[in-house]
Amino acid sequence: MKVLRFYAPEDVRIEDRPEPECGPDEVKIRVRNCSTCGTDVKIFFNGHQNLTPPRTIGHEIAGEVVEVGSQVAERFSQQWEIGDRVQVIAAVPCGECYECRKGWMAVCENQTSVGYQYDGGFAEYMIVPAQVLKVDGLNRIPDSVGFDEASAAEPLACAINAQELLGIEPGDTVVVFGAGPIGCMHVRVARGVHQAGAIYLIDVNAERLKLSADAARPDEAIDGSQVDVVERVKELTGGRGADVIITATAAKIAQEQAIAMAARNGRISFFGGLPKNDPVIQCDSNVVHYRQLHIHGANGSAPEHNRRALEYIANGKVPVKDLITDRVPLTEVLDAFEIVKNGTGIKVTVEP
Repeated sequence: MKVLRFYAPEDVRIEDRPEPECGPDEVKIRVRNCSTCGTDVKIFFNGHQNLTPPRTIGHEIAGEVVEVGSQVAERFSQQWEIGDRVQVIAAVPCGECYECRKGWMAVCENQTSVGYQYDGGFAEYMIVPAQVLKVDGLNRIPDSVGFDEASAAEPLACAINAQELLGIEPGDTVVVFGAGPIGCMHVRVARGVHQAGAIYLIDVNAERLKLSADAARPDEAIDGSQVDVVERVKELTGGRGADVIITATAAKIAQEQAIAMAARNGRISFFGGLPKNDPVIQCDSNVVHYRQLHIHGANGSAPEHNRRALEYIANGKVPVKDLITDRVPLTEVLDAFEIVKNGTGIKVTVEP
């Protein structure tokens, strides 16, 4: 079978490898879609501290069951049959640590990840490991949802996790920094799930901003390369500022601007992580203090967020089909990375 194997930064190879063998406590799937994201591009150029090469990468996965291990039925709560359509979580909690026992699986201290410690989905077939099955991380795809849409459930789950921490109320003014696919999803979750009021999308790349704004339909798209975004948001809100700001971009200035544009009792999500060699921002502590701001981190998702993502896709609260702008075969997966890197598409999916 064809796979994409990571050996070292910028040493990523499409190879022929034997199909993986299914262990007694594992499930083997045929990958139908594995979508790409900015993290894949970062791994291509920089690797990752938790990724042990050589490794088959890819973590936004949907496929169909082709083999079920002999002990799966007795060991795990969910039962699987050949032909079941499934989506696979990416972040895998241990289910046993303090955080997991508290129900905080998104911040499990022992978290592992598909495509990092386990072989991922840029392959024709892959093994769903026992640890994923243990935490109910293999999810049935609703009949009305395609494999391509289901592969977008993992990033959507991350947006759901972040927004649940923010307590968005109907009518809240929401600002999203970052006009990539996750920014579009944030716009749609805020509107479709939380019934937010006005939603504004900000980016400094005019072409990407237009592409994403045409799809996500924010109330206004703000080009940060042309205007002072803090002043523009204040103008749009009568000087009050935004109730909720989500920084879905790895930019220090976005986090600083988020604090500056927040209304009193505003909630801010630092959704996009910053480069590890430059993670420190300037923060006026008095602004946080006197406006009574709430600043939240957001780290990935838990299995339950993935299930909720599939439900929102199925019931139409958060459509994702039209966000998939590019489809490529596995043999052209590196072209998919180039599209993501250049921002010339919204969501790019690989179809092995």
